Amino acid sequence: SDAICSFVICNDSSLRSQPIIFNPDFFVEKLRHEKPEVFTELVVSNITRLIDLPGAELAQLMGEEDPKLPGANSTASGFFRSLMSLKRKEKGVVFGSPLTEEGIAQVSQLIEYLHKNLRAEGLFRVPGNSIRQQILKDALNSGTDIDLDSGEFHSNDVATLLKMFLGELPEPLLTHKHFHAHLKIADLMLFDEKGNKTSTPDKERQIEALQLLFLILPAPNRSLLKLLLDLLYQTAKKQDKNKMSAHNLALMFAPHILWPRNVTANDLQENITKLNNGVTFMIKHSQKLFKAPAYIRECARLHYLGSRAHTSKDDLDLLTSSGSNELQPLKSQKRSRLDTCHQEETQQRTEEALKELFRHVNNMPDSAKKKKLIRQFNKHPTALTPGSEVPTSPAPRRTRSRSFSGLIKRKVLGTPVILERKSRDTTPEPERVSKENVHLLQKCGSPAHMSQAKLKTLEGRKEESCRRMRTRLLSKDSSSL
Repeated sequence: SDAICSFVICNDSSLRSQPIIFNPDFFVEKLRHEKPEVFTELVVSNITRLIDLPGAELAQLMGEEDPKLPGANSTASGFFRSLMSLKRKEKGVVFGSPLTEEGIAQVSQLIEYLHKNLRAEGLFRVPGNSIRQQILKDALNSGTDIDLDSGEFHSNDVATLLKMFLGELPEPLLTHKHFHAHLKIADLMLFDEKGNKTSTPDKERQIEALQLLFLILPAPNRSLLKLLLDLLYQTAKKQDKNKMSAHNLALMFAPHILWPRNVTANDLQENITKLNNGVTFMIKHSQKLFKAPAYIRECARLHYLGSRAHTSKDDLDLLTSSGSNELQPLKSQKRSRLDTCHQEETQQRTEEALKELFRHVNNMPDSAKKKKLIRQFNKHPTALTPGSEVPTSPAPRRTRSRSFSGLIKRKVLGTPVILERKSRDTTPEPERVSKENVHLLQKCGSPAHMSQAKLKTLEGRKEESCRRMRTRLLSKDSSSL
């Protein structure tokens, strides 16, 4: 698989041993923030592949029309609706205000505390003390620090206050425009061999649809929903202690996170069961719902790598299933080209990073640390730093030529001889050739590795020595006669 590498220089030694965290949804998040329109179109096109949304409901999901909610035009239960609206008029910094990062930071204290107290029986069902709840609510609205572990508040107080916060939001946590999509997801059922719809939920398609729907939630809603569902999932795991199953928790939270605002149970009628079952399903499968589907990751990755991005899972399946044998040579050639380009790019980035590091060290004030770093650079001359050149191998030293007379003197006398350096073309004078040199030459012969000029010089020395010896012998013979 393709990879994008970056060369990072870290001066903090305590961070170098930390593990590298790989985020598989990196390109998904990048596409969501940089090109939200492209991202929304990609996700919604796959949602409509799974569930059937008419034109009006699709426009509501895209935010092009105001959502038409059940009970909006009904006059029934007007007193209840007016009472709920009056409660929400009392807005504070956290409670009753639109969801913000500041509000999530305050409420996360409640969620963190409840994670430590999941064994309380009837958690989220048994109401807490109203006075303690009001004190805690005022503290959260004012932004003061709260020590929930001091023992002043009970876990039921905190659990009830969390439900109160969700109920006082201007719109449910899953938003009004997603309401009809959740009803359609609850209707996703398996089909039998004859193609008839059964009463068994299609869990795989429901998980996939929820993954897609959560991707286009506003960022604060998605963050708080993940914290909340994880808390409810951990609560249901301890139902043997707290007596709260996933279905019981769904009954407590469905009106706060999924029901439209200012509606009653009569307005929803037959949809109540679907909504409660939908929240139960979210709690049970919460650990899978906040991961982008594999084909969405692939589309986002291909979008940033400059390749043709596919808009649905079916396109990717069709591409991988058809002509896979014919594409193997092309894939191998493309992979080799990509590997070569990647190696060159990595080498170039490494060189630039090393140059930048060298400049940084050079600009440091004079200190022992700077000298130590420069010494480390000097120990590695192959590093491509500014002003440094690629070192060349040193030229081999020439062996010093020695004359035969000097060699004989060192052998016989053992005395050091200081030789003057002479040029290669200079020939020694014939008078300096002795009888010992001739005798040595006769023993060794003419070495084949000597140059032609040296060989001629040695032959001349030999002839001269022979001529002198003949002259001496003739003179001795004549004197004896």
